[in-house]
Amino acid sequence: MAHVYILRCADCTYYVGSTNDLRRRLDQHATVHGSAYTRRRLPVELAWCCEFERLEDAFLWEKRIQGWSHAKRKALIEGGFEAVRGWSARHRRATAARVPTEG
Repeated sequence: MAHVYILRCADCTYYVGSTNDLRRRLDQHATVHGSAYTRRRLPVELAWCCEFERLEDAFLWEKRIQGWSHAKRKALIEGGFEAVRGWSARHRRATAARVPTEG
């Protein structure tokens, strides 16, 4: 099985990765054998993961999630895929235009 995962780093940033051996990869990230990004932001913790049949599918989702904002990644962690369904810049602009401002 393959996984795409999000780590919460000590500086409250998120790291997104994919692997075919999640336990081994998490152990690597917990030490200096992980990525250069996480090595500078230890300790890290697993915030979210999803299982896929194929590594190629997990890798595609990794790349997709890497392009997301911090807020969208946080929404995924807290609410899963349903929480980010329809989440796009165009959708947020349209919603913001309909919300009245105080003042």
